[in-house]
Amino acid sequence: MQNIDTYKDALLTLKAEYQARIDKISDHIAHPQDQMQQHWDDQAVAASRDEMRKALLIEAEQGLVYVNAALRRIEEGEYGTCIECGELINENRLKAVPYTAYCIEHAR
Repeated sequence: MQNIDTYKDALLTLKAEYQARIDKISDHIAHPQDQMQQHWDDQAVAASRDEMRKALLIEAEQGLVYVNAALRRIEEGEYGTCIECGELINENRLKAVPYTAYCIEHAR
């Protein structure tokens, strides 16, 4: 397996990206710039945009959960091992999805 610090650095970068995304989307939800829409059509578009922002927020929050779990597995010495079967996760898989907890067989 590659140096564990390489994976940790990648995960910390992902964590910062997810947190920045969460902060930005949360700010847009809390302070929408399109509250002054006058027409019904515009309000429908704004409502649709709000729903999309909420979906993106949920996705980013879930990504952050995965990344934090992977960082915890690093600290516990369990990173790179499938939590289902206990086998080592292929390095190419870890490079592609550094927060994965499953080997390719058990990810399906």
